[in-house]
Amino acid sequence: MSDAPSSGGPTPVPDRAPQPSVETVRGRVPVTELNSVLMHEHVFVTDPEIQLNYPHLWQEDVRIAEAVSKLTALKQAGVDTIVDPTVIGLGRDVARVARVNALVDINIIVATGIYTYNDLPHFFEYNGPKTARGNDEQMVSLFVQDLTRGIAGTAIKAAFLKCALEGELTAGVERVLRAVAETHKRTGAPITVHTNPAARTGLLAQRILTEEGVDLGAVVIAHSGDTTDLDYLRELIDNGSYVGMDRFGLDILLPGDQRVTTVAKLAEQGLAERMVLSHDASCHIDWFPPGVREELAPHWQFTHIHDTVLPALRHAGVSDRQIDTMLIDNPRRYFSGGTANGVSGETLDAGPEADH
Repeated sequence: MSDAPSSGGPTPVPDRAPQPSVETVRGRVPVTELNSVLMHEHVFVTDPEIQLNYPHLWQEDVRIAEAVSKLTALKQAGVDTIVDPTVIGLGRDVARVARVNALVDINIIVATGIYTYNDLPHFFEYNGPKTARGNDEQMVSLFVQDLTRGIAGTAIKAAFLKCALEGELTAGVERVLRAVAETHKRTGAPITVHTNPAARTGLLAQRILTEEGVDLGAVVIAHSGDTTDLDYLRELIDNGSYVGMDRFGLDILLPGDQRVTTVAKLAEQGLAERMVLSHDASCHIDWFPPGVREELAPHWQFTHIHDTVLPALRHAGVSDRQIDTMLIDNPRRYFSGGTANGVSGETLDAGPEADH
């Protein structure tokens, strides 16, 4: 009998690979539709216990309206997506963010994780290593739940992990870093780490994540733009990570012209593909008395990059192609399962049994 295929009937067409997509507050969006992305912005940064106990200090309708106005202006400036790394420790409230997002046409990508410079919340401190529980499986399982099932009983899923290493590597900070790494390995979710360039903590974060088996190409070392130390930045990049040039407008930490020059120098070295841009601004943050933020950092607002920084970068020799790489291509790659090293990551679908 002949093994030749029959000539009758249509030739089967191979299935196309599914297009990568990412979770947002409004549901999954193809990464190709994220368009221009600011990779580190907050909608709200608050202390929920203060709001709970002193509700007269919070005006929900006023804050929602302010956020809608600021994000609408950002959309009109040419930004289609913001990445919001607000997690436990910063007052994450995705239902509140969803109320804002219902009134403004912008993609908002949210995170899971814990933001602390020192100690863990007591809930986690006494449920982990050297306790009756013995490990941080509970912390990891909650992070996985946020990524695969939804946050706080909503259908809104986190799309990335956030942790912080500001100064000393305390026991609590280290536990979060290692739990974030474990969650990344289970889900493929990328990671953003708050760091302090003055203390070179980005390198320490990279070391710990590497010890846990994380591909550093799936990691943004946030706030790297607070330094002009090109050797430090090159070391972070050579280790494989993206660097977050993400505090434009915070001139009180580093003047804007120095931030621009640093980005331009790295771009000149062919490293635009390893940088992402943002402000680390917020629609509202309750850390400061009224008016203080505006007085100390008048440029620290959402449209500063498009109004001022991009023209300055072009004047410094950064091409439009390089700007698109930082604002469009790198975020797309970060959220599509690829890495800064071009290595494909796991898909973010751990399934219903992911939080075992």
